[in-house]
Parts: sequence; structure tokens; C-alpha cells
Amino acid sequence: MSEQITKTLELLEMLPEADQLFAYEFVKKLVLAWDPDYTKLTAAEKTALENALNDNSSITHEELMKELGL
Repeated sequence: MSEQITKTLELLEMLPEADQLFAYEFVKKLVLAWDPDYTKLTAAEKTALENALNDNSSITHEELMKELGL
């Protein structure tokens, strides 16, 4: 977690619960405005995806369906 996020959380913890809820709803609106379809990757998701792609391990569609019990 970045230092800025940590500092923001510390500030939010100082607020009364009603104001914390307001801040939460405001941040949700910011995220939706930034990525309305939830299609953008966060830095952590991008790293995880790149690691998975570089792993060179894969399974077939049939293996996946069997794994899922479908």
C-alpha cells in the first residue's frame, strides 16, 4: 500500500462514521467515473496478469470445464 493511501486512511479514521461513509461513497463515484465498466487493471492486477502470462502454464478449455465441474 502506498504512503499516500496510508495517510488517507489515517485521516479517514479521524472522521465521524457518517463522514467516513460520505468519503467512501465519493471515492466509489470517482472510481466509476475513472472506469465505468471495471475494465481497467490496477497496478497489482497488471503485475499478477503479467506474471501469469510469463509463467507459460496453461490448461485447455476442457480441463477448465472439468475443474469447474461443468
